[in-house]
Amino acid sequence: MNSAKVAPLLLLTTACVPAVEPQSSGSAEVVQPVRVAPTPNPSPGAVPARTAAFTFAGELEQGGWIRGTVPGGTVEALLGAEKLAFDAQGRFFAAFDRDASPATKLTARLADGRTIATPLAIAPRDWEIEHVNIARTPGGVSATFMKIRQPELDAIWNARLKETGAQGWRQTFIWPVTGRISGRFGSQRIYRGEPGSYHSGIDITTGTSGTPYVAPADGVVVLAVSDYSLEGNLLIIDHGQGLNSAFLHSSRLYVQEGDRVTQGQHVGDIGSSGRATGPHLHWSLKWRNARLDPLLFTGPMH
Repeated sequence: MNSAKVAPLLLLTTACVPAVEPQSSGSAEVVQPVRVAPTPNPSPGAVPARTAAFTFAGELEQGGWIRGTVPGGTVEALLGAEKLAFDAQGRFFAAFDRDASPATKLTARLADGRTIATPLAIAPRDWEIEHVNIARTPGGVSATFMKIRQPELDAIWNARLKETGAQGWRQTFIWPVTGRISGRFGSQRIYRGEPGSYHSGIDITTGTSGTPYVAPADGVVVLAVSDYSLEGNLLIIDHGQGLNSAFLHSSRLYVQEGDRVTQGQHVGDIGSSGRATGPHLHWSLKWRNARLDPLLFTGPMH
């Protein structure tokens, strides 16, 4: 077994036994999915003229992201050591892992041999950490379980490697559903000084199974499967440029692999399939191997 491959993916599966459950004053209000007009993709004419430096905007903090344009004449661009993809107009997307270091840089290598470097300061986050005075459960997964689990991990890994040319990364993301946030990205328990896995996405509950949820941005379905051992009914949508969304524990999926979906399209219903403590939607976002905070893509829920 390739432990380097399994470890990051296993975080997806452990997400929905929330490390910290926010206080609730009562039953959750059942709210239907956000229905908004799709975010238009900017036309090529809206792209500013290429400059001699990087231009970008976004959320420069752990779990955050940036969109921007590489300098004119760029033949290769990097975020730290990670090679960036950019389109014919020089537009790129990049993001910062939950545990990203506070300093990195954008680097462009130009056709004339010059190099342009732009330092970035990544703000640290005050994660929701709970210290508990009990020992972490010892042991790992059994060989019997891994015979089932490994093919699922391989399918998830391979789905996230697919390049579909989707353009959703250029849009302003919307909430797939509104309700009570029952598990926050990055939250974590520390068991007598030993850290447990952090929560790799955001959990949203509407108090009932069967509530529809929608695509937060345009994309292509790269995985739509039922009855995975931990995720249950699992949907992964590629938004392009290495950015993808995963939706866990659905009661029903309405799309299949290869389908192109548009922002606001009904793609599934909330459920409690797989390893879940009750009906909710677990939504996680990844860029390459970086785990991202959905709240930094959508803004507060209204």
